[in-house]
Amino acid sequence: MFKDVTLGQYYQADSVIHRLDPRVKLAGTFLYMISLFVFNNIICYLVSAILLTAVIILCKIPVGYMLKGLRAVLFIMVFAVVFNVLFTEGDTLFEFWIFHVSLKGIKLALLMVIRLFLLIVSASIMTLTTTPNRLTDGLEMLFRPLKIFKVPVHEFAMMMSIALRFIPILSEEADKIVKAQTARGAKFDSKKLTDRVKSLIPLIVPLFISAFRRAADLALAMEARGYHGGDGRTKLYPLKYAARDYVSYIVLLLYILVIVFLGITFSKLAQVLILYFANTDFGNVLTWLFN
Repeated sequence: MFKDVTLGQYYQADSVIHRLDPRVKLAGTFLYMISLFVFNNIICYLVSAILLTAVIILCKIPVGYMLKGLRAVLFIMVFAVVFNVLFTEGDTLFEFWIFHVSLKGIKLALLMVIRLFLLIVSASIMTLTTTPNRLTDGLEMLFRPLKIFKVPVHEFAMMMSIALRFIPILSEEADKIVKAQTARGAKFDSKKLTDRVKSLIPLIVPLFISAFRRAADLALAMEARGYHGGDGRTKLYPLKYAARDYVSYIVLLLYILVIVFLGITFSKLAQVLILYFANTDFGNVLTWLFN
């Protein structure tokens, strides 16, 4: 499971997405994620999925490699589905013991899975197509206005970049520890939940020790290279916008306008259609989707 984490990794390829300015990718990913939370209906998610599919095609990263990162959060998705289906009140389809399965719960579970999928894939694309140095430079440039308020922008950008890059490193380290513990007789694949939780204890301690050791090594390496923060630091390749970056901003603006338009007007149109097709199967489907 740990080796399947793709968030924080960089995938070398020659694509238009790789060549985009990191500020475009950071701003686009941020606005894309906000849109997924603000407009919570199936039509807006469909438009978001179409845009994400186009980006996946353009970035020339194997779909299987990109989607394998979802395995690491599969448990979260399953938990979200079970929680929404069993504990959401609404028109009950069937019930057993103290649990009630409702149409509203199924709808919320479906939307939750779609949202998590789009969030994880969009975040993975940003890190898979952006080198650590460019990611740091992009964050620093985006947050540069905060320097007016004495915010250490460079240090903050460096911290965020290192944190992202530590995710795959720690995942790889956790995978090695699991294999070592398995060779000693530990059972991480037990079917009992209590046994699986207990098996995590011998994993957490060495993982924390390894994380602190790697952090100390990184700090020593940065000091040995004369790193003292962003003061007086120059860049070998300063960021400059190209024509493709402006085109990307236009596409992003159009996406936001379409999402806002659909989020505001389509819900009103759906209510009109629900009233018009009341007491029909189609009306019931519309009610389930948009109420």
